[in-house]
Amino acid sequence: MAAVTQYLCTVVSHRMITPTVYELAFEAAPIPSADPAKPAPTEPFHFRAGQYISVVVPGAGPNGRDLRRAYSIASHPEGRPVELCVKLVDNGPGSTYLNKLRKGDTFRGFAPYGDFTYETPASKHVCFIATGTGIAPFRAMMLSAEYLSAPPKSALCLLGIRDEEELLYESEIKKHAKYVACVSQPKGNWDGFRGRVTDYLRNLGGDFPWTQTEYYLCGAGQMIDEVRAILTERGVEKDSIHREIYFKQPKATS
Repeated sequence: MAAVTQYLCTVVSHRMITPTVYELAFEAAPIPSADPAKPAPTEPFHFRAGQYISVVVPGAGPNGRDLRRAYSIASHPEGRPVELCVKLVDNGPGSTYLNKLRKGDTFRGFAPYGDFTYETPASKHVCFIATGTGIAPFRAMMLSAEYLSAPPKSALCLLGIRDEEELLYESEIKKHAKYVACVSQPKGNWDGFRGRVTDYLRNLGGDFPWTQTEYYLCGAGQMIDEVRAILTERGVEKDSIHREIYFKQPKATS
């Protein structure tokens, strides 16, 4: 695995891809150490699909200190520029900072991080389950040479979103998996699945290859907990469930 390196990232483009999600594309160059005794890094921006970059948010922490925010890389390792898929969160220091950047602007980041990578043998099926921008690492996986060189027996990708305007990467993923958008509160005449990803899973019958499938879960912590419970009921082994939690609602206190 590539060593974690600090990079200077130069924005190539910024574009909104849904009303609340934007894609930020950038090129990255290693930043030399301030210590003259350390050799200048030459490491290019290497990563495995599913890994993330830790972005430095200048002065956004207590007493003006820098913050770090993690973002899964949405592009595949062989492609350039590198792409992030970011949900714009009200008062979110990371998403607000990156959303202001435009072509030619720069930011700092450390990468690669994470072990949420594709490990499924070609002899098994795979099921990707995401909420919102949790689909970003799955896009990276399905477009990667690693995945394409040894695809699974079949692939199902479930995306949980509030309404149909938040669809992400549908046309790309449909080339490599059965893509099902689970829309909980459609705005218009939505003719796809209505409900949450957990509803869709519960509706799958006994003919689904539950125990011959590897599961990758990414997004809201509550969704991940509920999906794991459903899979356990279906006899899925713990080692077949891989997860990356983006956000977990704190427990209520009395």
